[in-house]
Amino acid sequence: MTAPKIVIHTDVFLEHLRGDRFPSVLRQAMGKFFCYTTVFQAIELFSLAETEKECKSVEDSMAAMKVMGLNPKQAQKYGTLLTSAKRLDALNVLIAGLCLESKLPILTDRKADFKGVKGLIVIPTRLISKHESGREILTAVASL
Repeated sequence: MTAPKIVIHTDVFLEHLRGDRFPSVLRQAMGKFFCYTTVFQAIELFSLAETEKECKSVEDSMAAMKVMGLNPKQAQKYGTLLTSAKRLDALNVLIAGLCLESKLPILTDRKADFKGVKGLIVIPTRLISKHESGREILTAVASL
């Protein structure tokens, strides 16, 4: 049986890179899901990296997952999403668009970053350690 898929948001990467928790939410998620991220999280993380060592750590943390990019065929759809979610940061709107386009939920504790994006499933990180499998987590989110 294949693992369910999920998109990892920037805050989950940052928690992992800072070493705030062991095992990190990212490591736990990678054991339960097939993990994706977007080019927008990569851009954000590299913009925060101040040293060569930090850049290498960002690269290493993303090495085990697929990085999704923007499909120009969907530009009109993203434009509509951008105008309908005016209160959201443009980068988060693009991230939400990729999640919606791919039909994938996003793992984050920053639910407010995606407030008002219809159809986007946001998985809070606290569920990662509370459940044994990705499927259990998705079932728990569906019941919230």
